[in-house]
Amino acid sequence: MPKKILVIDGHPDPESYIRALANAYVGGAKKSGADVQLLSIRDLEFNPNLQFGYRKRTELEPDLLQAQELLKWADHLVWVHPVWWGSVPAIMKGFIDRVLLPGYAFKKREGSIWWDQFFKGRSARIICTLDQPAWFYYLRFRAPSINAMRGLTMNFIGVNKVRTTTIGPIRLSTDEFRAKWLDKVGKLGEKQI
Repeated sequence: MPKKILVIDGHPDPESYIRALANAYVGGAKKSGADVQLLSIRDLEFNPNLQFGYRKRTELEPDLLQAQELLKWADHLVWVHPVWWGSVPAIMKGFIDRVLLPGYAFKKREGSIWWDQFFKGRSARIICTLDQPAWFYYLRFRAPSINAMRGLTMNFIGVNKVRTTTIGPIRLSTDEFRAKWLDKVGKLGEKQI
């Protein structure tokens, strides 16, 4: 059965290589018959600041309500973003802070350190670009953005099957290098993984 896939483009620049990677995944997934939606965070109108933390609710803007519907609709989430300062871009972090809220993505249990996860049964893929070789990012820095997204965000809300694709170095890459990765990411889309 074809998956319902949501590809989330986390780059603030619409002309970025990230956009090309997101489009490659979408194209491959459509080729395989998947039902695919592309969500570009930069196109949403919202305040990325979770102004009161969880002490007081900040009302969700219409674009965030629609994004929450898409996230719940999807069987498979594909996060495509650059790694900046060992993390995700600010706009993507703000998006995560604002949409993956208690009562929507998880619920803490009364009088307990445990919580209920509302995204169980879903899978995800993280596709990120680096300005260093992927092996160096893992070996030297222990891949902080991937650990945060996979272990502290996706797993926290119940998405336990999370694959990663790290592409780098991008800064000094050739057209051939980039084209090779666009092809690889398109094939990931065709496999719906």
